[in-house]
Amino acid sequence: MAVRFSSRHLGLLGTTLLGSSLMMPVAGLCAAVPTADTHHKKAKSQAVRNAAPAHAKDVSGGTDAVIVTGTREFGKKARDSISPIDVVSSRQITSTGQPTLRDALSLLLPSLTVPTAGFDAGALTDTIALRGLNPNETLVLVDGKRRHTTANIYADPGPSQGATPVDIDMLPMSMIDHIEVLRDGASAQYGSDAIAGVVNIITKKQDHGLSMRSNTGITSEGDGFQQGVYLDGGFNLNNRGYVHIGGDFVHQDHAFRSGKDNRTNQYTNQVLSQPEQTRESVAITAGYDITETVQAYASATYAHRHAESYQNYRLPSTLSAYPGYAAKYPYGYSPILGLEENDYELTAGFKGMLAGWHWDLSTVYGRDFDRFDALSTINSAVYKADGRTPTNFYNAQGYNNSQWTSSFDLSRKFNFSFWPHSINVAGGAAYRYESYSMGTGSADSIAGTGADGIPGTTTYNAGNWSRDVASGYVDISTHLMKNWQVDLAGRVEHYTDVGNAKTGKVSTRYDFSPRFAVRGTFSSGFHAPTLAQQHYSALAVSPTAARGLIAANSTGALANGASQMKPEQATSVEGGIIVEPIRKLHVTVDAYQIDLRDRIQPGGTIYGSQAYKALYANGFPLPSGSENWGAGQLSAYWFANVATTRTQGLDINATYPSEFGRFGHVDWDVAINLNRTRLRHQGTTTSGANLLTIPTLAYLTTAYPRSKIIFGGRWHSPNNTWAVAVHEIRYGQTTSNLTYYTGPNAFSTTNYREFQNAPKWTTNASVTYNINTRWSATIGGNNIFAAYPSVVPKENRYLGAPKYYMSTNQLGIAGGYYYLDVSARF
Repeated sequence: MAVRFSSRHLGLLGTTLLGSSLMMPVAGLCAAVPTADTHHKKAKSQAVRNAAPAHAKDVSGGTDAVIVTGTREFGKKARDSISPIDVVSSRQITSTGQPTLRDALSLLLPSLTVPTAGFDAGALTDTIALRGLNPNETLVLVDGKRRHTTANIYADPGPSQGATPVDIDMLPMSMIDHIEVLRDGASAQYGSDAIAGVVNIITKKQDHGLSMRSNTGITSEGDGFQQGVYLDGGFNLNNRGYVHIGGDFVHQDHAFRSGKDNRTNQYTNQVLSQPEQTRESVAITAGYDITETVQAYASATYAHRHAESYQNYRLPSTLSAYPGYAAKYPYGYSPILGLEENDYELTAGFKGMLAGWHWDLSTVYGRDFDRFDALSTINSAVYKADGRTPTNFYNAQGYNNSQWTSSFDLSRKFNFSFWPHSINVAGGAAYRYESYSMGTGSADSIAGTGADGIPGTTTYNAGNWSRDVASGYVDISTHLMKNWQVDLAGRVEHYTDVGNAKTGKVSTRYDFSPRFAVRGTFSSGFHAPTLAQQHYSALAVSPTAARGLIAANSTGALANGASQMKPEQATSVEGGIIVEPIRKLHVTVDAYQIDLRDRIQPGGTIYGSQAYKALYANGFPLPSGSENWGAGQLSAYWFANVATTRTQGLDINATYPSEFGRFGHVDWDVAINLNRTRLRHQGTTTSGANLLTIPTLAYLTTAYPRSKIIFGGRWHSPNNTWAVAVHEIRYGQTTSNLTYYTGPNAFSTTNYREFQNAPKWTTNASVTYNINTRWSATIGGNNIFAAYPSVVPKENRYLGAPKYYMSTNQLGIAGGYYYLDVSARF
């Protein structure tokens, strides 16, 4: 159960005005005697603060919450929104019992999904996806400002392939006040990436108090132990401002779910596992009234993550030619991919009012650096050269991603004699500098073919790339009639590497009565190819196979029909109703269609000798004998504009409170997402070959669940001493096309098994006891009956270990999770 407390002085400055979040009215900041002069000053100060979200009260979520995302108007509730939006409070997040924000949101929002599991480095970044689209198509904001993305590209097969999303778990959960999820195309309002929607994380800005929380849990298999500790508190700055500081410590152990290794008939291969990680994060927000009409604000976040992920097990026989290593690994070895990640972001700005205009000038710099180490492995080339037997190869790979955005926003509400309704006019401009780099690995990690399983980055792959992005937008909203509102937005962006993008959005809503309304949106959107998608390259090596990802503009890719990537372009249509059929029963139903052109995914896959030549031309160190590997063992591909798809879906949300007098009350809720993506057009190489393979087509169209349903209720005792919550989640079917590794079709590139991961039901339950006004304790479980994904047939498991298919966004592999949560507030 989350601990929340009110602030005497609502957050002053924390978020931006336009294209960003807005502050609600602030009260009690000036304690002067109310003379006529001070009344005038207060009125001006109050008008300024109306442009920033305050958090005097706990945001409870649901339709009554005041929103700041997807609108330029002040004080609008989610229920009155012109676009569909979910508001998730910190109380709801912590009540899930999950120690990470990503996993908590996946239990609350049906339109949001997370990977079933992760491969290699992909397992070490926490990604989220909205409405069955790649994580790159979801824009993440923090206090209305674009958050920088991770440097760790998800390069492994699956629906998240190619994503370099915002890792939302690098922000301390203790500092989150609430989250607003806009389920609507919003590129015209917020820029690139807002195709599936926008996730706006609003941080805490209270100026007093202290809260503490501890979360301890373990999986149903007795492994995967997790511990989280969360602290935050606020300070008053002379009744003119605030400072709020928070931090998290989260540790997670491995949870092993591999099947028997075909080679040993033992559980020696631990490749299918939840990674181990330890994460420390801290954040600070601050604001101060410089004058009655000008405010300064700032924030900073820092996080460090250490994580480890297993690679496929190597047999002792592979070391017969290297007695020095054989002595160190008499029972074989499993290479471990280690990550040391440092992530930070700094924000500073001023905002205020001038001549009736709300203005906001800000700058944000964010950076993520990932150092990958090859641990518990070998490099035979080093042994052959001088007889040394290093087993840990630090600094094997290094990636850096940075983003610096400066913006100026304006907003004003006009009233004209010729128009009976006010007109809100907003506009602004921004400049963003983006950079991405890949560093050369240490000498031992790149010698020969590199550290086994995790070869270091060679000089052929390393490099530094950057680009500039300039943008401008305008947004106009008004009422055409008393009950008919309309919002028009347009944006122009220029990228120095991929050119220009123009987007627009028209939204409208008509309220027939206080209990029934309709709304609709037509918008265009875009996602510019990231620098990582354009330039990243790497080689993944397994005991008997290798897979290379080469840059689209590299020699090997161009020789096989690659071409320069273009931005993805989207056209979205949305329509819905908001209805209260009976008192207190609030229902929203929203249907949507997203046509996405020039989708960026892996394409142009080549095999066998053709792949060998392309990899060799790009300077990759290939294993000895790989020039004779077959089509199913050696492959290479690059990122490309592979297809045009159409995604159609339906979101249904309903809430209803039931009062039972002396037996307490129950808050009921139901949320449903139905989603389907179909291929409309497949891209080709310059030589006319299809860019998609059968498996990669499935990643686009059927790797996300066709449906996700969450329903249940939370009972509170009359005095709120006890609370009991029970929710069911149903994950719809996913379908994949799997490679055969044994039998007559082994390693075939034309014959695949259509594998259906059947629908799954899970039950989440918790019991909370409020010990007193300060302390509370919760015991609970998620997926308490330990459901798992469908088991993969043995002939489709590489080396036998991955008994659950990882390349989907359905139910996770960990099984049940049981926890104890204790929290306090002072």
